[in-house]
Amino acid sequence: MAAKNNGGSLQARSKRRTHTGFFRIVLPFFGRKGFNLRMLSIMKQPRGFYRGVFALMIPMVLQNLITQTLTFADVFMVGLLGQNYLAAVSTVATPFFVVMVLMMGVQSGAGVLIAQYWGKGNAAVINRILGVGLYISFAVSVIGAILMSAFPHTLLNMIINDQNIVQLGLDYARIIGFSYVFNSISGMYIAAQRSMGNPKIGFFVLTISAVFNVFANWVLIFGHFGFPALGIKGAAIATLFSRVLEVIIVACYAFKNKRFILNIKLLLKPGLIIVKDFFKYSLPVILNEALWGIGAMLYPIILGHMSQSAVILAAYTIAGNIERIFGITVFATGGATAIIIGREIGAGRKDTVYSVGKTMIVLSMMLGFASGALLMFARFTFLDKWIYPLFKLDQAAQATSTTMITILAVVMLLRSLGVTLGIGVLRGGGDVRAVMFIDVGTLYFLAIPAAALSALVFGAPIAVVYSCIALEDIGKAILLLRRFRGKRWINDVTRAELPA
Repeated sequence: MAAKNNGGSLQARSKRRTHTGFFRIVLPFFGRKGFNLRMLSIMKQPRGFYRGVFALMIPMVLQNLITQTLTFADVFMVGLLGQNYLAAVSTVATPFFVVMVLMMGVQSGAGVLIAQYWGKGNAAVINRILGVGLYISFAVSVIGAILMSAFPHTLLNMIINDQNIVQLGLDYARIIGFSYVFNSISGMYIAAQRSMGNPKIGFFVLTISAVFNVFANWVLIFGHFGFPALGIKGAAIATLFSRVLEVIIVACYAFKNKRFILNIKLLLKPGLIIVKDFFKYSLPVILNEALWGIGAMLYPIILGHMSQSAVILAAYTIAGNIERIFGITVFATGGATAIIIGREIGAGRKDTVYSVGKTMIVLSMMLGFASGALLMFARFTFLDKWIYPLFKLDQAAQATSTTMITILAVVMLLRSLGVTLGIGVLRGGGDVRAVMFIDVGTLYFLAIPAAALSALVFGAPIAVVYSCIALEDIGKAILLLRRFRGKRWINDVTRAELPA
């Protein structure tokens, strides 16, 4: 069955009046008249373009806002147990971060193909792609869960040298891995629907899951309604149950959804042709996410071997959660861009893709600047007074978290640019290998060596070490922008004919 309502052309009505009134008001603040006119020209798109963009972005923003806020509440409840418990959860999360980015790599790789086939209106092939993605995600999550359940002490000792924190995290580690098994199923389906221009299902499912998770945390961590107080073990159980709930909701939705009809036969037997295509275009994305995840895992390991590692890791956890809340538009812009670019190429509108890409890049820079400004505002106003006291952080941890947040606010614009260029434009255009080399290269050959040398060799303060981590965003933005200007990233990765 051919897919319906694939969003239509973003450029077909190019002669109609464009909406530029907003930008005529905003762009004069950027400087000289000539520059303003160039910016205004870039932002001109057909009537309805921005309505379509924000229709994709708003559900993603709301989803991320609610889930990140509730995740923050989750961290808050663990933080009430004490700073060392917070550091223990952060330590356990480090190896699972690799599992998560591998699954995200599978989802992103599948999304490259799904978005373009959705532009062609080929739902049968999308079922096959979804099947391959589910097989791989499920296998990765099961392996991760078994390893952490069987060897938690060994894995945690590789990350931090504080045995008190390792002991606190053992029970949490043995349980939390199995939540990723269920998340591999729900996450793959949600990602597929998002690539087909339906981000609302992700907002719905993950919001319900996050609310349930926070409630279950409150019950199981502290012992309410007759349940025993299980501490961070209770947090792991609550997360596991919330992932089971996600799968139940997704299954009910998938079998009733008429926009994209699930074909179990194609799902279970995707066929060799699609498996080959999946690995051709998705393997670089999976490798990208895997190598990046392993590299990013080295950051908390580096921080965990500095003096006062428990203080630094607690601050690292808090700063990361705060940054994700204030940076929700950054990743929503990147996700929407990938869908739009892939859909345009799949529908055969290659001549308009570069113009659309430039528009989304400028939009991402505006939103990145605004996000950084809001984060800096929070840093100078309410973090010290209202947020830090909730987590019972000592003065050293508060100061460290503030330092990290200041650096994050400064680089937010470049981070937004890098996300939209890499995850959105180039990956959506099928240029997955170039994104992999740039993404991984800046991490392994720039940021990690600088952070490791400054922390472990020169004993630099945390401000210097964390600034070295931010070098990744700077290098990535420069290289991705150069690749974008070359226009070699525009690739149609679909097949003209496939068996039904």
